[in-house]
Amino acid sequence: YNPYRITNEGIDWEVEEPDDPWSYIGYWGDHQIIYLQKLLELSQAFNPDRLNELLHRDLFSYANVPYRIKPFEALLENAKSTIDYDEALAERIEQRVSRLGADGKLLLDGSEQVYHVNLAEKLLVALLAKLGNLVVDGGIWLNTQRPEWNDANNALVGHGLSLVTLYYLRRYVCFLQELLGREEQPTELSAEVGEWLTATAAALSSLRGELGNKPIDAGLRYRTLAGLGEAAANYRAKVYAREGFSGKVTESPDRIRRLLEDALAAIDHSIEHNRRDDGLYHAYNLIELEPQRVEIETLYPMLEGQVAALSAGAVSPDQAVSLLETLFDSSLYRPDQDSFLLYPDRELPAFLEKNRVPAEHAEAIPLVQQMLASGDGRIIERDPQGTLRFNADFTNAGDLDARLDELVPELGEVAEAARAPLHALYEEVFNHKAFTGRSGGMFGFEGLGSIYWHMVAKLLLAVQENFFAAREQGADASVCRRLGELYYRIRKGIGFNKTPVEYGAFPTDPYSHTPKHAGAQQPGMTGQVKEEILSRFGELGVRLRQGEVFFDPAMLRIREFVAEPQPLSYLDVDGQWQKLTVPAGGMAFTWCQVPVLYRLDEPGRLVVQLEKGESRSFDGLRLPANVAREIFRRSGQVRQIQIGLSRDQLFGA
Repeated sequence: YNPYRITNEGIDWEVEEPDDPWSYIGYWGDHQIIYLQKLLELSQAFNPDRLNELLHRDLFSYANVPYRIKPFEALLENAKSTIDYDEALAERIEQRVSRLGADGKLLLDGSEQVYHVNLAEKLLVALLAKLGNLVVDGGIWLNTQRPEWNDANNALVGHGLSLVTLYYLRRYVCFLQELLGREEQPTELSAEVGEWLTATAAALSSLRGELGNKPIDAGLRYRTLAGLGEAAANYRAKVYAREGFSGKVTESPDRIRRLLEDALAAIDHSIEHNRRDDGLYHAYNLIELEPQRVEIETLYPMLEGQVAALSAGAVSPDQAVSLLETLFDSSLYRPDQDSFLLYPDRELPAFLEKNRVPAEHAEAIPLVQQMLASGDGRIIERDPQGTLRFNADFTNAGDLDARLDELVPELGEVAEAARAPLHALYEEVFNHKAFTGRSGGMFGFEGLGSIYWHMVAKLLLAVQENFFAAREQGADASVCRRLGELYYRIRKGIGFNKTPVEYGAFPTDPYSHTPKHAGAQQPGMTGQVKEEILSRFGELGVRLRQGEVFFDPAMLRIREFVAEPQPLSYLDVDGQWQKLTVPAGGMAFTWCQVPVLYRLDEPGRLVVQLEKGESRSFDGLRLPANVAREIFRRSGQVRQIQIGLSRDQLFGA
């Protein structure tokens, strides 16, 4: 339910243009949950009370995007066409913008003032929107025009189920449990959101007692999807009809907590039953809708699924090690680059190998038998070699339907009776529902044989998160050690460790992808950069919790410490270039423009150099929140941090 982007002119969305074949509405929704989640985690780490302060303050607005997601029954009927563009509403919004400016694109109250809600409601709506498409043991149903994760899998819309989003949703739910767990006062919600929450909670509560050690059956899966989907559809219908909300109600914190507990149970059940026998995790599944039943089919493994599963917090340290070792032995590993493909490479069939209709199946359909006998190739024709092929004018099953509509007046019941078997035969030949798009038919960008460096960087960060989580959970030292070794094995395959010949480009520049037939392609500030920044500070041991800074260099290698004194130039908080001499046996970096100097002497000693030459010492390699806050603010009060370490605190050579 989000807009496309926010600019200096306010929010924006795509507008349908009937004459432009590239115009389309609907957005990729996968990043919404995990990137929001990581921003929430950062906020909590730096400012531990900030989010709780916002939970009950009406400071947040809604985008009034003029899209209308269809009712649940329509989603079942055609999950590839689920959104209408409301031309009348779009025109009214433009009129409001002319009067009110950018606020005219937001949801307004009866007085044309921006309608405001609290942070709790906004966070719950993001969760409820995903739960409204939950297929238990399958994933989040991709039924809103475009699929999740970038256009590599852009054909999964309608038939696709995203486990990637489900894995990330687990991390989000766990965070909400922690954030809302301390809340005792009732939460004020828009009335329609309150009804949506109640209906969703009821569907999940009735499911929970049915969860066991096996996947749930197709009938229960349908009933749960219907309960969740109808709850979301009813919410949308009421808000669309009013173009807003009818008022506000209060919701007890206990009911919200129960919803989160039941949602987590359904998510964990789904994750458990999407772990493959080899220890890898499915990334996307396919939905098979039948009357009152939902069946699931699996796809091949994808790197993204492993990254999301590792990020979810549902994989134990032992399982993480097993997953990563399997990954290096799998078809996702590309030895020449010592890194990972997005999905296994495979040979595509030659052109004439496509669209081959099994003769025994085609001739079993009376209509086809009749038309072939008369030489009528409007549905299926025979090529000069005798191979049966669907008419080349068809681009999808919709074209087949249109041709049958033309034939019914002419050929009568025999044409209508052929509709269902022809649909089944068409899908048997083309297997459209399993077609992923670019990842199934292209070789550049994120296509077959390609390494997508952003996803490798995401894997790196996820492994680092698991390394620190294992330490915090008290996992066996050998398991922690192995996670660190696997981390650095992944790190070894990333650009800057390669020669230009190996990488096919300057290895210190970020590139989008490396196809199998060329070197690194598409330079620029790719998504990889942000994960590299985060993982680098993890290597350096900068850790934040509840506004305090901890220095835990358990991933830092001794090779990073200099053998001889070396100068470090840095830009200080006053905007002045300074020089610092890093002594032998030391290493240094800046954080928030404050130099941090590590030295292999006086272990456990942490000294903060303050302005005016004063200094303070702290125990335990920890900076209290009041000192850390001055660093975050770049106030200039903290000028340098010196930390004494022993070699056994580091990862090794």
